[in-house]
Amino acid sequence: MERRVALLLTSAAVLWAAAIFLAPVAHAYHLGGPLPELVRMAGALVCHQRVDRSFMLFGEPMPVCARCTGIYLSGALGATAAWLTVQSMPRRTRALILAAAIPTLVSVAVEWGGLMQPGNSVRALAALPVGAACGWIFVRLLRAEAAACVIIS
Repeated sequence: MERRVALLLTSAAVLWAAAIFLAPVAHAYHLGGPLPELVRMAGALVCHQRVDRSFMLFGEPMPVCARCTGIYLSGALGATAAWLTVQSMPRRTRALILAAAIPTLVSVAVEWGGLMQPGNSVRALAALPVGAACGWIFVRLLRAEAAACVIIS
C-alpha cells in the first residue's frame, strides 16, 4: 500500500509541476479547452496568485507565484529522486526540512520586514530546497515503510 501511495504522490507532484508550466502556454494559444482555467482555479486554493509575483510564460502569468513554482518544481524532482535511492528510513527528517526551509523563511522575513523586495527568481530559488527536501523525504519514508512491510510479511 505504501509503495502505491509513494508512486501516486510522485506522479501527482510531476503532473502538477507540468500543469503549472503548461497552463499559461495552453491559455496563450487557446489550447486545452477548460484545462488551463481548472489549473488556475486549483492554484488559487494554495497560492495568492499575484501577477507581479508570478513568472510569465508567453505573456500569461503562471497559475501560482514564483515561490510556489519553486516549491512544486523541486518537490516533483525530489520525489522522483527518492526512487533512485535505497529503501531505507531517512534520518533527521525534521532537521532536514527545517534547514531546507531557512532560505524561504529568510526571503519571506526580508519581504515582510520591508528590507527589500527580492525578484521572482530569488523567491523561486529560495523555495527550491524545501520543496526538494519534502518531496524526497515523503517518498523515501513511504518506500521505507513498504520495504519494512515486505520484510515483516
